[in-house]
Amino acid sequence: MKLKKKKKPLQYITNDDRLSYRYKGNTLYLSGNLKLVESGLLARNVLKKLSALKPSALFLNLDQLEDIDSSGVMALYFVKGKLAEKGTHVEIEGGSEIIREKLELFGYENVEKVSVPPRRNYLEQLGGHVHHFFSSYVYGFLVLAANVFYWSFADLFRRKTRREGEVVNQAVLIGVNAVLIVLFMSFVIGLVLAMHSSGQLQVFGANIFIVDLTVLAVMSQMGPLITAILVAGRSGSAIAAEIATMKVTAELDALKTMGLDPIRFVVVPKLYAALITMPFLIIVANVFGIFGGGLAGYIYLDITPEVFINRMGEVMQNKDLLTGFVKSQVYASIIVLTGSFYGFRVERGAEGVGKVTTIAVVVSISLVILADSILGLIFY
Repeated sequence: MKLKKKKKPLQYITNDDRLSYRYKGNTLYLSGNLKLVESGLLARNVLKKLSALKPSALFLNLDQLEDIDSSGVMALYFVKGKLAEKGTHVEIEGGSEIIREKLELFGYENVEKVSVPPRRNYLEQLGGHVHHFFSSYVYGFLVLAANVFYWSFADLFRRKTRREGEVVNQAVLIGVNAVLIVLFMSFVIGLVLAMHSSGQLQVFGANIFIVDLTVLAVMSQMGPLITAILVAGRSGSAIAAEIATMKVTAELDALKTMGLDPIRFVVVPKLYAALITMPFLIIVANVFGIFGGGLAGYIYLDITPEVFINRMGEVMQNKDLLTGFVKSQVYASIIVLTGSFYGFRVERGAEGVGKVTTIAVVVSISLVILADSILGLIFY
């Protein structure tokens, strides 16, 4: 009869320079230090051996553990989680007061799990986007416009509250410095418009109507619209970038600390300057646009300057001048308000300044074209 050998109790003793562990009686005793280097040993070797044993319960005893850091805490919870997946109930016991504090500090068992909201359907997402658009953009834009127009009207009668010389400075930046580009673009557009139209008019023998086409097109649409687009791209971007930079660098907060309203201090002078200079820019655009059309008529259709001027007097109406003035005020308000609105909404430092500047230019040009369409339906 063969005698069965008694199985030795499963026991693992590893002597590392910093960490030792021993498994006995469903308890894993840890001693030494459990830091970054030793965490790999615990998470790999020890976990592999414990998984092979498949105990129903396991106690991680830390009474002999001298020190532990965040990586050691994560290794303990990693082992606990992996064994729990295989049906082993694991508890961490013992340890000095400092070690227990670190377990509580770096552990994640007490962290409340954030419930993931259910996925919304298409209509709910669409409704959320629409609500966000109207609450954040439309409402915010209307509030800003109300504040700007209120203080613009109120400061007309309060000279002492204005920044001395700021309106003139902004008028130079927005209006005077834009004269050359407006002059050149209007002349080119008037010249090209008349040049391409002259071929068709010449076929029907209606050369003289090049004057009607040029004058009406430039004064009613092309002159004001091109001027507004150029000012939006040039000055609208500058307004958005300036205000955004002031917000990023906390200059707007400094103004509030000194008891100054940023809208009155920054935006209102720009609005005054834009309202004053935009009509003159449109007049310059109309003059040089018509001059470009007259030059094309003289070159391609042999219409002399005298004939062109006489015909222009018959075609031009006072309504065209009034329409150009109204459009100039609307466009100036849109450009300043849009640039200011996006400048105040800047986020994330210098990167945000570039983003809001780009968005301000695109939105202001789009609103100018939309306003031109509405005003065209109203006046014509």
